Amino acid sequence: MDITRLLDPAAQLPYGSEMIDPFGRSITYLRVSVTDRCDFRCVYCMAEDMTFLPKRDLLTLEELDRLASCFVEKGVKRLRLTGGEPLVRKNIMHLIRSLSRHLQTGALEELTLTTNGSQLARFAPELADCGVRRLNVSLDTLDPDKFRQITRWGELDKVVAGIRAAQAAGIRVKLNAVALKGFNDGEIPSMIEWAHGEGMDLTLIETMPMGEIDEDRTDQYLPLSQVRAELAARWTLRDIPYKTGGPARYVEVAETGGRLGFITPMSHNFCESCNRVRITCTGTLFMCLGQEDAADLRAPLRASEGNELLSHAIDEAIGRKPKGHDFVIDRATRKPSVSRHMSVTGG
Repeated sequence: MDITRLLDPAAQLPYGSEMIDPFGRSITYLRVSVTDRCDFRCVYCMAEDMTFLPKRDLLTLEELDRLASCFVEKGVKRLRLTGGEPLVRKNIMHLIRSLSRHLQTGALEELTLTTNGSQLARFAPELADCGVRRLNVSLDTLDPDKFRQITRWGELDKVVAGIRAAQAAGIRVKLNAVALKGFNDGEIPSMIEWAHGEGMDLTLIETMPMGEIDEDRTDQYLPLSQVRAELAARWTLRDIPYKTGGPARYVEVAETGGRLGFITPMSHNFCESCNRVRITCTGTLFMCLGQEDAADLRAPLRASEGNELLSHAIDEAIGRKPKGHDFVIDRATRKPSVSRHMSVTGG
């Protein structure tokens, strides 16, 4: 980061200015990874023997608060904390409680998390007290043995107990399931029935080629166009305009009365309406999940007690936000499109 260039008034937009990318899209949704660590090792996300970042490289909770708050000042309305697993970050509730002040002022419309559910039974009441009204829980199977297989050491009962605790605390839960050929494709209908029967939406996600893992993604990839066609032969699916701020396209399943989402980064990307950017736990801003271009926000964050440098660094980065991503699963090279793991950027 060239700090001297950021001090050039001619290159600056007004401090706190709204974030509009080169394609006219307003950036109102921020995802912040608070840690790259996780208590699971899901086979499509991480290698079993992961090397995590040294703790000294991570932003402090105070820095994460300041960074996220700067984005709120610049027009972010939805803030999602991710990981890794966000609830394994030490003292994470101090950060969540601090950020909840933006809900109280009305500057922020939603503060939420994506979690694997393993820690929810412990934290759900306090999350609700902080104003968290909605959570995404990653759950790829309802079979305890398969759950342990895909997470490498997770316990399904613990996750289900966490979901129940969140619901009891008044938090709405949406399930996210990565569709994996030969693993959970046969149980997608039963997962939909279970989720809808428990009052939860379910979103299906295509596996994304991010980071080196122990599996071959060409064997895992299941296009959701195929899944939808199979479900449509079974049930009545009606397209609906429902949105949560993310990239999912939703249908209503007439027979269950519930909503089903599809996130299709491979077969049908969602870039035309992208309103999102992501920050890693080290302060790196990724303007697109599927591109390597990034901006270091840690340097301007630490260069001054005020936010002027940080705000201008953000503006410069948003000015480089690409039109879309370049995900591809390449059977010839078997290399991921993006070298970093999903746990680094945040889901």
